[in-house]
Formats: sequence, structure tokens, C-alpha cells
Amino acid sequence: MLAHEYPIAVACEVLDCPRSSYYHQGNERPDEAQLRADIKVVAAEWPTYGYRRVTAQLNRQHRHVNHKRVQRLMRLMDIQAKVKRKKRHTTDSEHDFPRYPNLVQDLVIVRPEQVWVSDVTYIHLRTEFVYLAVIMDVFTRGTRGWHLGRNLDHTLTLTALRRALAQYPAPEIHHSDQGVQYAATAYTQALQDVNVQISMAEVGEAWQNGYAERLIRTIKEEEVDLSEYLDYHDAYRQIGRFLDDVYTHKRIHSSLGYLTPAEFEEQWRKEQELASN
Repeated sequence: MLAHEYPIAVACEVLDCPRSSYYHQGNERPDEAQLRADIKVVAAEWPTYGYRRVTAQLNRQHRHVNHKRVQRLMRLMDIQAKVKRKKRHTTDSEHDFPRYPNLVQDLVIVRPEQVWVSDVTYIHLRTEFVYLAVIMDVFTRGTRGWHLGRNLDHTLTLTALRRALAQYPAPEIHHSDQGVQYAATAYTQALQDVNVQISMAEVGEAWQNGYAERLIRTIKEEEVDLSEYLDYHDAYRQIGRFLDDVYTHKRIHSSLGYLTPAEFEEQWRKEQELASN
């Protein structure tokens, strides 16, 4: 053994190997290699997952393991959640349309369709910029509507809204920033026509639309940043698949008890049905 001839510290320095790895090696469990492989698979599919969500995903796959063990292995394997980047702003709040107060800041959200939140982001293709508008139900974290367009105007957000209202009951409150796309008369009138209360974050207070900001960040980190779209139509198809399939039916949320939005909503509705009987 190398350790019999040289001090462990010297051997590790020569081999560029942390001493912690040397001491740990002899204590590895028999299934450690398989667990490492399983962690790699989850981390590759979900690059922004930290050790807690990696653990939850493994448990969903009937690979029951303690989160501390996963955390230790991820550190040894140098697997870390992807660093979050700053957002390029697409909000133009310099307009003469009416402003609306923030109705959700201290609101307790306890049911689907109580509050929808909306936001817009840009996506850089090979030869052009395109823009994505999304609408999310806060309680279930489920996407309600989205649209990818080439123009950053109210038709982008209005198309997403119309798609949402065609598939789901109108929310009690619609919350957004004060950007012109949401303050434009056509947009606010579409909400008022179905008796939706309009709520807006204060200018410069992005945290007041935090749920939508986090959704946009997830889309960027887990779909856009990992894809190379051929053109607008390819981006439309792939982003649609992510929102309608992956995000809704496969991606787990710590805030939902590590369920997907679809699972959480189905569970909630079953509980309501049992309670009413």
C-alpha cells in the first residue's frame, strides 16, 4: 500500500487527491457506485436541483436515500446547482395607462385560480430575439397560459391570457408588473370582461412579482440555457414541450411537498371532494 511507504498527506498531495476522499474510500457502502450513477443521471436531467431536490427525485424513483448522504456525495463529485444569472429587463413602465395597486402582497393563497401571475422574458435565437409571455397559478405553480412571439407588445401577453382563459376558469386576481404589455387597455379590458381584479407590483420592486420571476428563471435555466433552437418554430415547439409536459408533469417543487404541479393540484382536488362528502 502507498500509505505504508509515504505519509497520507504527502501521497494525497502528489496524487492531487483530497485526504477526505482517501479516508472515505474505505468506508463506502457497497451500493455507493450505483448511487453516484443515479445522482449523475438526476443532476444531468435537472441541472438546477440542489441536494434536497435530487434526494426527493431519487426517492420518487424508489431509490430511498438520506439527503445528507446525497449532499456528501454531490460535494465529492463536485456537482452543484447551476449558478443563477441576472435577468435582462423587458419591462417598460413609462406609459400613461392606469396603474393598479398590489392586492397580493399580504394575501394568503389557499386555492387554485385565486391568483394568477404573469411575466415576460426574451430569448436569443441565432438570428433574432423572440419573447415569451407566461401565466402561472400561484397555488398550484401550474402554468395556465403562454405565448412565444416576435414582438414585445401587448399582443404577446394578450395571446397568452386568451389561451389561459380558454382552458381554465378566470382567476380572482391577475398580478403582474406595471409594464405596458399588462397596463394596455386591451389587456386590462380582457381581464375586466371576466370580472378579474387587477393587481400590479410597484415600479422597481421586482420581488413583488416573485412567483412569476422564479418561473421565468426556471424556464431560462432548465430549458432555454440548455437548448440550441434552430429557429422560431423550433423554439416554440421545444419551449411548449417544457411548459406543458416537463414543468407541469415531471418537475418537482419543494414548495409543493416535492410533487409536480399536476400531482399537487390533483391531490388538492381529491381532498376537497372528500371533505365535501
